[in-house]
Amino acid sequence: MRRQSSRRDFIKNVSVTSAGVYVGHGLVSRNPALSANEELNVVSIGVGGKGGSDSSNASQFGNVVAICDVDRNTLESKGKSDKFQNAERFTDYRELFAKHGKKIDIATVSTPDHMHGPVTLEAMRLGISCYTQKPLTRTIYEARLLATVAAETGVCTQMGNQGTALDSSREAIAQIKSGVLGTLKEVYAWSNRPIWAQGPNRRMTMERFSAEANQADAEAAKKAAEKKEKAPEPDAPKLIAKKKEEIAKALERVDWKSWIGVAPQREFWPGLYHTFQFRGWWDFGTGALGDMACHQLTVPFASCGLRDPISVQAKSTGHYFDSFPASAVIKFEFPATAERPAIPFWWYDRKGNKPPMEVFEKWGITSVSDSGVMIVGEKGAFYSSDDYCGVYALKGVDKVKVDYEKAENKGNNDLNNMYELFRAKRAGNPKICKSNFVDRAGPLTETILLGNLAVWAAATGGDNGSMGDWGEKVEWDAKNLKVTNLASLKTPRVADLIKPKYAAGYRLD
Repeated sequence: MRRQSSRRDFIKNVSVTSAGVYVGHGLVSRNPALSANEELNVVSIGVGGKGGSDSSNASQFGNVVAICDVDRNTLESKGKSDKFQNAERFTDYRELFAKHGKKIDIATVSTPDHMHGPVTLEAMRLGISCYTQKPLTRTIYEARLLATVAAETGVCTQMGNQGTALDSSREAIAQIKSGVLGTLKEVYAWSNRPIWAQGPNRRMTMERFSAEANQADAEAAKKAAEKKEKAPEPDAPKLIAKKKEEIAKALERVDWKSWIGVAPQREFWPGLYHTFQFRGWWDFGTGALGDMACHQLTVPFASCGLRDPISVQAKSTGHYFDSFPASAVIKFEFPATAERPAIPFWWYDRKGNKPPMEVFEKWGITSVSDSGVMIVGEKGAFYSSDDYCGVYALKGVDKVKVDYEKAENKGNNDLNNMYELFRAKRAGNPKICKSNFVDRAGPLTETILLGNLAVWAAATGGDNGSMGDWGEKVEWDAKNLKVTNLASLKTPRVADLIKPKYAAGYRLD
């Protein structure tokens, strides 16, 4: 679509009147409504993995101008598919925005977690509406900042927690908010994730690889000497040369500098970070909690008011402050509100790591799903065996008649969630998006990511990979994004997880 004024002028005008943009927790759009015939220009940052479906979904509702991915194989494959053949290709999103920023209406952001913040911030500051994958950001400060910038610019926003667009989850929220469960007492969520590698001592470098290969040769030679046999020919030189060749070949197709982006520099290692394995690293991901809680807490967050926890505490199987632990349990404490008393929320990750069986048996549940959600009230309980709360049952009480807004059906909840952003953009109304950054996605992400501060402070696991004791409790001032007992904590660098430091060439504030 064409514009009479530039996006630079748009942002300038917004900055002058931004006090009128953010009213309470609501949004007032600075985007004019569009006619049904005006085509929306789309770019997709990250077109592999979930980005594959996000970009394809967006292409059903708009014209794809450009695509970006650090993996040239992925980029080329997507570029050959229908509706993407005319899209210009980039490996660095900054170059894409520099060339096309003024004509873009909507961007999909489906990168590793650590790049959600910088990509989305740059897009919104250009006046571009954003569909950003979950978790919204890697750190708490970024989640707050994205919500603030969304409000200031008035762009339309949606997080990719597609369960938000399920009629069943919307109905569930209305059921619980009706008070059918009685006084709320506690919330549980458990996940079969991680399904990627996590655990201590996993980082590999060429220096470490070479040392281990040489050590293996030395041990083989020692054994031969003990047996008075001829030492075998060393394997290390060949193994090292082969690994270097493998890495060089991989880097011909991966823009590793752009993949690292805002994070501290580290060596590329095949299969260790790219693709999909990023979630298990503190510098790049948010672990199982960040991956799945944005889905699983859709109903509890909205219906139980799980904002602004005052403390978190965890226990884990152990980590070295580099890779997430293989498994963790986290307890969040929420203060009383006008709608409910103070309540705890319990999180469990790794397949088989679940709440105590008595939590379920009280409500007649004898077989517990690998992942699920439980909300316990004084009169009844809500139980879902689905990651998105797409299927649920009320225990001890019957459903009541409730009103809720159904999603416009475009085929499935993933498409429905994407379409909601396009509908909001055309209407010039950011509040159409149920998971917009200001009202839902930002605060939800803040709540979830606080749990990772507790996991960081629970670095000591038990013997042989078992669960350790409870780590240090982290007390939290949500309004000011501060750990109130930071001075008394023995765990190092807890505050570093709140606000990141971006590498040169990227803008945070």
